[in-house]
Amino acid sequence: MDPKILFKISYGMYLLGAAQDAKLNAQVVNTVFQITADPPCIAVSVNKKNLTHEYISASKKFSVSMLDQAAPMELIGKFGFKSGREIDKFSGTKYKLGSTGAPVVLDNALAYLEAEVINQIDVATHTIFIGKVVEAEILNEAEPMTYAYYHAVKGGRSSQNAPTYQKIDVPAAGNISASVSQPAVKGKTNMQKYVCKVCGYVYDPVVGDPDGGVKPGTAFADIPDTWVCPVCGADKSQFEAQV
Repeated sequence: MDPKILFKISYGMYLLGAAQDAKLNAQVVNTVFQITADPPCIAVSVNKKNLTHEYISASKKFSVSMLDQAAPMELIGKFGFKSGREIDKFSGTKYKLGSTGAPVVLDNALAYLEAEVINQIDVATHTIFIGKVVEAEILNEAEPMTYAYYHAVKGGRSSQNAPTYQKIDVPAAGNISASVSQPAVKGKTNMQKYVCKVCGYVYDPVVGDPDGGVKPGTAFADIPDTWVCPVCGADKSQFEAQV
């Protein structure tokens, strides 16, 4: 079996929020999908190790914020590669408490919905929570960030707790296409890509990191020492040349 075929399945990029008592948490998910129309119901897959799983199991409620294409990697890194047991993910994040009591992340959200759990299915490492939608609102008309866009344009990777994670995670399509379809930057000969050993993010000199102030065509050695991984916040010492 070739597991890389699973990368062909379409996904979105969402922030899943939940609360337990007065405690809040949220995480990045890509497996959110509608399963019925009347009543409207959705399903989401959550790793059993995650704090958000604990909160949904206790409260039986959750929110889903749909991210737009402009969502910075810092936002995805905070909610996708860091644990709410170690940091306050909502510090510096714009959000509100929804009608269900679940936190709704508003930063770079084009829409959100809230749901009450009506069933759940055990699937080994994950639980599929099935929720009836009780609230929904469109916030703006921006383009949604698909999982393909996250990989191809943002150079993102799956966290180890994601249902789509694979140890053989292939290079992001955007890094491949950039090195093939874009001309070499004049005067730049060291276009070696570097990989973050913490989260797997690939720094491509051809693409750079515009969100982090690094222009396209900047070799890894020329990046300021103060620069950190846009996904997980690791410093330059945590990167190694891509083989």
